[in-house]
Parts: sequence; C-alpha cells; structure tokens
Amino acid sequence: MNILVTGAKGFVGRNLVSQLHNIQSGKAKNYAVSADIKVFEYDVDSDSSELDMYCKNADFVFNLAGVNRPKDQSEFMKGNFGFASTLLDTLKKHHNVCPVMISSSSQAALDNPYGESKRAGENLLFEYAEETGAKVWVYRFPNVFGKWCRPNYNSAVATFCYNTANGLPIQVNDPAVVMNLVYIDDVVDELIAALTGAEHQDGDFCVVPVVYTITLGEIADLLDSFKESRNSLGVPNEGAAFVKKLYSAYLSYLPEDQFGYPLKMNVDQRGSFTEIIRTPDRGQFSVNISKPHITKGDHWHHTKNEKFVVVSGKGVIRFRNMNETENEVIEYFVSGDKMEVIDIPTGYTHNIENLGDTDMVTFMWCNECFNPQHPDTFFEKVK
Repeated sequence: MNILVTGAKGFVGRNLVSQLHNIQSGKAKNYAVSADIKVFEYDVDSDSSELDMYCKNADFVFNLAGVNRPKDQSEFMKGNFGFASTLLDTLKKHHNVCPVMISSSSQAALDNPYGESKRAGENLLFEYAEETGAKVWVYRFPNVFGKWCRPNYNSAVATFCYNTANGLPIQVNDPAVVMNLVYIDDVVDELIAALTGAEHQDGDFCVVPVVYTITLGEIADLLDSFKESRNSLGVPNEGAAFVKKLYSAYLSYLPEDQFGYPLKMNVDQRGSFTEIIRTPDRGQFSVNISKPHITKGDHWHHTKNEKFVVVSGKGVIRFRNMNETENEVIEYFVSGDKMEVIDIPTGYTHNIENLGDTDMVTFMWCNECFNPQHPDTFFEKVK
C-alpha cells in the first residue's frame, strides 16, 4: 500500500509518519496494517512534481497540510482550501479514486477566517466524493496535544508545557475556560485505523473517540505539580489517562541539559540511603548501598511493610518474630546474581548484612513515606 501524507513535517504529520515507518519496519505490530507499505511524504518545501507522482501512485491519502497562523488572513483560504483543491485535482488528473482523509478543525463550525477556510476544505472534499465516488474521511479535530507540537504558535497546551519546563511564566487569563483535547497518540491510532476502514464516525464526520475536557486552570495546576515533583520526589497519577498523557507531553519540552535532577544521598560510614520516589498512595522507593560486612536495620514495624531486592553484591536478610519467645532467626541469602523480592512482614525485627567484599546495592520499596512524626520504626536487635 502506498500512503501519501501531506503536511508530513507538521505536528500531526510527523507523529503519523514516524508510526507508519515503525509499522513498515516491523517495530509496531499492534495494528491491523501490513508492513508492506510505502510512505510518500509531502510538505510545503517539497517539489510540486513529487505531488504529481505521489497522487498517481497513492492507495490512501492523509491530507494533513494546512495553515494555522498566517501573516495575512487571506493565507487561510490559500493554505486550507487552495492546497486541498490542488491535491484533489491532481488525483482526478490520474483518475485515482483512492480514499482521502482531510484534517479539519472543530473551529470549522465558527464564522471566522480560519473556520471558514476549514469548512471550505470540508465541502470541497464532500463534493469530490460525490463526483468521483471516492471514500473520504473528514476529521474535525479539537485541540491536539503531545510531543513535537510547536510552542508559542497555536497550541496553549504546548506553550504551557514548554514554558513550565523551561522556567518561564504562563499566562492564564481565565482559568475557568474549558478545553476539549485529544492526545496525539490517540489521533495517530485513529488515523491508522482508518486505513483498514475501522474509523470512528459521527454523522458526516470522523472523530477521535478519546476526548478530554478540562479547564485551563486545571492544566496549569497539573503542570506546576509536574515541575514540583522533582523536589518532592513525587510522580503523577499514572492511573488517570489525561494526567499520564499530559506528563508525557510535558517531559518532551524539557531543556536537553536538564533531563537529570539531583537526589539527596544520606551518607555515613556504613554506606548511603537515597530516596528516589515518594507518593501519597503507593509508598516510597529508595536505593540502599551497604559497605562490605556492614549490617543495617535491626528494627521492626507495626504497619509499615517493605520489599527488598538486592541488585548488586551478596548478603543476608535476617528476621525474628517479635511475638515469639524462642528467638529463632530466619535467614534469606540474597544476591544480585539471582534477584528476588524479599517481603518484610510487620511484627518481625529485621536487618540486612553485606556478606561480600564490594558494595551491596538494594532497591527498597516501603508502603508509606517516612514520617518523622509517626515513624512506626522500633529498634530491636535481630540477634
């Protein structure tokens, strides 16, 4: 299948083309599309002769070309209607009645120069379908967000993400303004579904089935929390689909020299203990480094519970049940050569000893973040 993508260097175009190439190379196998595809990429700087060749050989057309922020309003009609007309005329020239998809906008319902130009492009495609019998798909996208979207252009979300990630202020004139948003990966999945006739339709138009409705103020607050998470060691609520997707978008705007951020290492002669992640509902994740032949711990908990995984070195984790008088010590020998999770049950005093001659590294998860006002940690030697 030969697939023509116009506007291939734009926001949606780049994301679609990259995934089509992943399908082509066999890297993306979760679509009902054969890897036997060829992608024709056309953009504003392409030679017009390429469009003629592509239209002659295309089996499917994604027309993602368009103008959002022209210097002159007359360019709306030229970019959004004029190019669509050229594209369809070229297809007709070669008697190619392959399916055609066009990206429109929810603003096509509005009476402004941009909306009028988008509506004109829609009508042109519907007339083309009646004239030629070709299948056509018109998508009225709401605001699309995600990686590779140009900030300070025509996307508030991209601008907010970029500014927050780069330490710049954002301007929210009315935090109660409601936005309808679609995520770029959901858009791409929908467009690829259209290749197999599995598009989602709503009357005359096609739609992306997953739409998020949220206020500008809520978006700004979420972005502030993402930035602060580096200090608090928190992570966003990945169980909330919109939060997960917005955080992914936000990270794509980080300055390239700021991907990393420091952690506080609590260091003493025994080694170090470093918190990595703290969450209110999923506990705390830390890394413990023990020097050779050092024992750490010797305490127990009422409610706090933990999981230990030794990832480098070798050692022993010892337990003694505080509810028994026999003083029996239970031992689990652990090693980075054979990783396993050791649960630390409540009511057992426990310690961990490095039995090797090199540092032992242990990943530690605790079901709650350490609270100095209520530590639930009581010193008691295991033996």
